[in-house]
Amino acid sequence: MINSTSHQSWLFYSPLAKQAVLLKDDLLDPVDQLLEDPALVDLVQQCLAARSPASARTGRPGIPPDRVLRCCVMKHLKGWSFRDLERELRSNLVYRRFTRFDAEVTPDFSTFSRTFALLTPQVTEQINQRVVGLAREQGVAHGRKLRTDTSVVESNVHYPTDSSLLGDGIRVLSRSLERIAAECKDGALNVVHHGRAVKYRLLEIARAAKSLTDASKQRMRDSYKKLVGLTRSVVRQASEVVEQWRKGRLKVVGKFLRVEAQIDQVRHFLPLVEKVITQTKERVWGGNCHVEGKVLSLFEPHTEVIRKGKAHKPNEFGRLVRIDEVENGIVSAYQVLTGNPADTTSWMPAIEQHQACFGRAPQMATGDRGFFSDKNQRAAQNLGVKKVALPGRGRLSVKRAKNQKERWFRRALRWRAGCEATISTLKHPFSMLRATYKTDPGFQRYVGWCVITKNLFSIARYQERRRSNGQVH
Repeated sequence: MINSTSHQSWLFYSPLAKQAVLLKDDLLDPVDQLLEDPALVDLVQQCLAARSPASARTGRPGIPPDRVLRCCVMKHLKGWSFRDLERELRSNLVYRRFTRFDAEVTPDFSTFSRTFALLTPQVTEQINQRVVGLAREQGVAHGRKLRTDTSVVESNVHYPTDSSLLGDGIRVLSRSLERIAAECKDGALNVVHHGRAVKYRLLEIARAAKSLTDASKQRMRDSYKKLVGLTRSVVRQASEVVEQWRKGRLKVVGKFLRVEAQIDQVRHFLPLVEKVITQTKERVWGGNCHVEGKVLSLFEPHTEVIRKGKAHKPNEFGRLVRIDEVENGIVSAYQVLTGNPADTTSWMPAIEQHQACFGRAPQMATGDRGFFSDKNQRAAQNLGVKKVALPGRGRLSVKRAKNQKERWFRRALRWRAGCEATISTLKHPFSMLRATYKTDPGFQRYVGWCVITKNLFSIARYQERRRSNGQVH
C-alpha cells in the first residue's frame, strides 16, 4: 500500500522541530522546493502503484513517493550505499527534515533497495525530462545551444580474467547446489567442494602469467586445463540436477520454493559459465583473443569492453553513455549505448532528442572530432541547426579550414570543452564513476538518477546566483 504524502508531525517532536529548522544545509535547502513539484511525485507514485494491481490500496504500508524521491536524490548526491543511507537518515536531523521522515522510523536498507528498484529506467527518464521542464519554466535552460559527448561508466565488477571468471562460475554453481542439497533427502545430491583446488589453480596461473618463457606458458596452459576440467565437472552436475528437477526425480524433503529459487539461479548462470569455458579455450589454446559475445562478468553480463584511447586506462569495463547538455549545465538527455559504437552514430540521436525535448532544433550544436562527418553536418543543418561546430579530422580543405577559424566556431569549441567538466562533475560529486545497481536496467537507473540529481543542483545554483545578484526578489 502506498502511504499518503501528507505527513502529520508528532506532538512531542514539535519543540525539537523548531530547533531543527534552524539547521541549514547549503546543498539541500535550495533543492527542497524543487522536489515539491507535484508532477515529480506523481511519476514516482504511478511507478510504485504498478508493482501489482492492488498495490495502491492494499498490503503493508510502503515508503511514500515523496520520501522515495528525496531519498534517491540524497543517496546519489552523497554517493552512499543503501546501508549508509539508512545509518545517516537515522542519525542526522537535517537529512530527516529533507526526506520528510522527521520523528518517524526510517526504513531498513533492504527496503530502500527493493523500493528504488521499482523505479524503472523509463520512469527515471521521464523524471529527468520533468526536471528539464522545470529548468525551462524557470528560465535556466532555453535549448538554444547543445553540446554532446560520450564517456564510459564502469560496471561494478572486478577486473575480468578467464581464470577468475571460471573460479566465479564454480563458486556460484557449487553454492546453489549446496543449498539444493540441504533441501533434499540425505545422499540424494552429493556436492564436491572445489574451493581449495580452484584457489591453487588461480595462484598457479597468476604466477605463470608473470613470465613469457615457453616453460611458463606451458605451466599456465596446464593449470588452465585443470581449472577448465573442474568447471566442466560442476557444470555437468548442475545440468543433471536441473534435468532431474524438470522430470520430478529430485528427492526434495524441504521447502520446494527454496529449491525452485536455486534452480532458477543455476539456469541463469549455466549458459554464462559455458560461454566462459568456450572463450577460455579459444584464447588459451586457439590464440583468439577477440571472441564475439565475450562474457566479462557472470553477475553483470551486460558489461562491455570500451577502448577510448586513454594511455593510463586502455581498457574500461562498463557501458558507453551519451551526455547531452544545454545552457547552465543542464543535462537535457542521456543514453546508455550498446557496445562500443563510434561517436559519429550518436550525433543525430542527440539532435533529434533535443528537438523532441524543446520542440525545436538548437541554434548551435557542437561536439568533439569524434562526432565529425560530412553526413552529420549536413543532416544537422537540414533539421534547422544554424551553426554546426564539428572540428574536422585529418587534412582540411581550404574552405573548411577558413570556416573553423571564424570567431563563432572557435567560441563554440571553447563552450564545448565545458562538457568535459560536466562529465567529471557527474562522475565524482554525483557518483557516476561506477554504477553499483545490478543488471542492465539497474545500470540505466543509476546513470539516470546521477543525471537527475545533477540537474536539480544546477537549477538550484542558478537560482542562488540570480538571488545573490539581485535579479530575483
